[in-house]
Amino acid sequence: MNFKVNFTTKWADFDANIHMRHTAYNDYAAESRLRYFKKHDITVQDFTQEKIGPILFEENTKFLKEIHLGEDISVNLKLLGLSKNGERWKIQHEVFNKDGKLSAVITVYGAWLDLVKRKLTIPPSKFQVIFDEAEKTENYEDILIKQS
Repeated sequence: MNFKVNFTTKWADFDANIHMRHTAYNDYAAESRLRYFKKHDITVQDFTQEKIGPILFEENTKFLKEIHLGEDISVNLKLLGLSKNGERWKIQHEVFNKDGKLSAVITVYGAWLDLVKRKLTIPPSKFQVIFDEAEKTENYEDILIKQS
């Protein structure tokens, strides 16, 4: 299933060079992940109730085209990888400018954190299904977890 969010950019997203500041791209990617979770009926209240939350190990951004002051953007979400029990995941976001041109690619590698034990955990079944319908990238790979 294709998932894309349209955003109206704001003044604070831009720098002195009148183009989008580098961290704004990542902010919009994070917002699109939260909206993806919400679309699958997982809210911040669910994180609190289940005492679990998403964390990132790695976040990489490749910039391709400038986004200028006043341009609206869209950001999609695709699954790059997932572990067997859904405890670890890799997501790719593509950021498009107002003309629909690919402007940046953001990849994140994350996992679910037990907020009480402060350790990585397998998510409850409600959380595992969120990636079932996610569009997969062409280079999708299963994430293998080393057993200790």
